[in-house]
Amino acid sequence: MKILFVDIDSLRPDHLGCYGYLRNTSPNMDRLANMGVRFENVYISDSPCLPSRTALWSGQHGFRTGVVDHGGHAAVPFSEGAKRGFRDKFYSDGWMKALRDAGHLTATISSFGERHSAWHWYAGFNEVINPGLLGMERADQVVPLAIEWLTRRARNVPNWFLHVNLWDTHTPYRAPTSFGEPFIGEPAPGWLDEVVLARFRASFGPHSAREPTGFEARGDPAFPRQPGPIESLANAAAWWNGYDTGLRYLDDWLGRLFETLEEIGLAAETTIVISADHGENLGELNVWADHQTADQLTHRVPLIVYLPNHPSNGRVDRALHYQFDWAATLVELAGGHVPEAWDGASFAAPFMDGSEAGREHLILSHGAWSCQRGIRFSQDGRDFLLIVTYHDGYKDFPQLMLYELSTDPHPAD
Repeated sequence: MKILFVDIDSLRPDHLGCYGYLRNTSPNMDRLANMGVRFENVYISDSPCLPSRTALWSGQHGFRTGVVDHGGHAAVPFSEGAKRGFRDKFYSDGWMKALRDAGHLTATISSFGERHSAWHWYAGFNEVINPGLLGMERADQVVPLAIEWLTRRARNVPNWFLHVNLWDTHTPYRAPTSFGEPFIGEPAPGWLDEVVLARFRASFGPHSAREPTGFEARGDPAFPRQPGPIESLANAAAWWNGYDTGLRYLDDWLGRLFETLEEIGLAAETTIVISADHGENLGELNVWADHQTADQLTHRVPLIVYLPNHPSNGRVDRALHYQFDWAATLVELAGGHVPEAWDGASFAAPFMDGSEAGREHLILSHGAWSCQRGIRFSQDGRDFLLIVTYHDGYKDFPQLMLYELSTDPHPAD
């Protein structure tokens, strides 16, 4: 099996056209979604970046690996102690090892491991190509490396997994000025108005409207696409435009990557997967351009799967899934065996026959900017998310927040 996994940092699904967005941000991803299977309700178990990718690559919740934060003891896997063998469990039980056992060459084009000192994350990769900019790469600095790899390696290896990590939707927004302003004057999301903005301005916290770059109330002239404090609806629109422009920029480069598969004759043989490490709040909960909560916007991620000649291509899967359930499914589709230690559960059989089989509920955890748990569940045909706050991360969060997602997808409170 030939597998191209496009992993886009901070990509929220509702800013993609195929998920109903009003702007033309993602024509190449939209075409792929129309050809394949689009998943509506895939959630990461742990956020943000380091806990999320550790969970996906290990197949386990953060409370089992020990990685639930970006720093301190909680950013380091639990010690295996005296029982540790010559190789650790991230290798023996990891996603890449399961694919290698199924006969696949595994490669990554990513600076993620170095960015977070996540050396455990490299376990099981045959090849590591690090662009070297610690997550500050643009798509024009990553996709050419992927094109070179595909041209050099992909035709000579029967089974492979290539992970391509793109960062353009992560702050600071840095699409080149030559790309222009494709969304100036286009309608912005309509949930934010002057009343809500005034309430946000009266509130506080890192990445709030008053300090959208973290703990600072100023912009950086080096990154004009994110102009500093959000004092007006025009400022808010500028931040949305910066995000959407980065998304459109990387989508254009993805088009070149997909064209390469056609040119080298592998388009009809390659499974393409698009997902993210987490989503992004763009004002919701008064968190601007970051991922700080166990809410819908941070934990729900896109999942688009194009499997050549799949009989149910062109459909939408609306079942509840953890992202690592898809990792388990991919292992089975590739002819491998899901490690017994995994929390991820394969749904390969229903996926192949075009039916839906998901979970009754999901538990979502955030342990970096705040300490929260979310419970995603459905009742009487309605979708809900309950968020429990244990530490508010110096934000104005109540202990309990309950949202009905169909009527309140952009929580302002």
